[in-house]
Amino acid sequence: MISSSPTIITIVSIYILLLLIIGLWGRKGSKDIEGYYVAGKQLPAYVIAFSSNATGESAWLLLGLTGMSYLVGFHALWIVMGEVLGVALAWAVVARPFKKETDRFASITIPDYLEDRFEDRAHVLRILSVIIIFSMAAFYIAAQLTASGKAFESFLGISYEAGVLIGAAIVLYYTTVGGLRAVAYSDLLQGILMVLCLIALPIIGIKAAGGWSSMLDTLLSQDPTLLEPFGSFGFSPAGIASALGFLGIGLAFLGAPHLLTRFISAKDEDSIVTGSLIAVPCMIVFQLGAVFSGIAGRALFPGLEDPETIYPIMGAELFPEIFTGIFLVIVLAAIMSTADSLLLLASSAVVRDVIQKTLNLEWSESLLSGCGKITTLVIGACALAFALPEIRVIFWFVLFAWSGLASAFTPVVLCALFWRGTTKTGAIAGMATGFITVILWVLVFKSRFYDLYEMIPGFIAGFAATFGVSLFTRPRSKMP
Repeated sequence: MISSSPTIITIVSIYILLLLIIGLWGRKGSKDIEGYYVAGKQLPAYVIAFSSNATGESAWLLLGLTGMSYLVGFHALWIVMGEVLGVALAWAVVARPFKKETDRFASITIPDYLEDRFEDRAHVLRILSVIIIFSMAAFYIAAQLTASGKAFESFLGISYEAGVLIGAAIVLYYTTVGGLRAVAYSDLLQGILMVLCLIALPIIGIKAAGGWSSMLDTLLSQDPTLLEPFGSFGFSPAGIASALGFLGIGLAFLGAPHLLTRFISAKDEDSIVTGSLIAVPCMIVFQLGAVFSGIAGRALFPGLEDPETIYPIMGAELFPEIFTGIFLVIVLAAIMSTADSLLLLASSAVVRDVIQKTLNLEWSESLLSGCGKITTLVIGACALAFALPEIRVIFWFVLFAWSGLASAFTPVVLCALFWRGTTKTGAIAGMATGFITVILWVLVFKSRFYDLYEMIPGFIAGFAATFGVSLFTRPRSKMP
């Protein structure tokens, strides 16, 4: 545990002040539904690139992935491969067609697009989307607040519960006041900080461990499996399942709704092309930086009771005090860059998808925007209820929510974009099947199949149901 100091507190206070200013600045663009939830579809390339990456990574990157790399060593490089490939495919294959289609339908949310694409006048896809988004977003946001508690406890020595409350208060303020405009530009700041951190931390960590060769020798003496590509499992069914699971993490970038929202919010299709040139190199830095930080941390500080504290420990032990404050700020940045997006995603599910579209209430734009802000606060309060009672393992907790959202939406969105034969019934079946498969896999089957990550069977089931049911139902589509 690191003792607080005036220097660290001052740095954190300056960062919080910047977020509050960004929130107030974003307020003028959040007075209607489109402005509040998709920034008026006017975000430039560099903003959507950093915002998408920062949103997709969260505290999972700095605390979860560094902690997992601390535990399994070079086996975690499979995660790097999966994440980078997923991001590259998302920008190269999905982003432009999705932007074009959502502009054609004037979509603000993912359920907007699916409902219009499949002419779902009964709102079945919209209602199903809301149920899935709410159930997974609540756990996802709770995991971010859990990370906030861990960060404040590790860096400042305050209680876990106080850390959760402070983190929640900050992110709820600027998200509620400024909407996606404030969220996206705060993500830009947060993403830049994360890149700088994940360049510096592994370099300094490896140097402190005596250099690359010395670090490898230390790891070899601790546990030879830390240097193996399949980890402690070796080349076995369990090792292959673990590697496939790590690779599969990146699949979510192809269709997780809080990431697709960034493509909807882009200024135009050209912004997508430019954004991809920023997003993919940035993701490579994110992933390699986190993994090698965790590996260097294992060589330097073996035997930690909670591996997910290796990042704050390295920040405090290897850098001057002023940088310790900056490292805390970067953890908060990672946490908030995802929590804010999920809050807006869940809020839009209530205001846009239920109140405005399903119930068809003819409220004014200003009233709907105000309702969205209140809903954002309520959802944040509910997430607090999950985060406060118990400290969970961030890595797996985030991945469960990540896989639930991705398995429900990605197969359906990809089929909707690229296969004209996809039907409304097929989309409903695919969404429900992918989502339910993830839950059942975790509860019933995972331990029987070498702990294979739930997104793999979730994707397979989601695609199979979408294709299979669509083949036996009549296509109804607005696709040209």
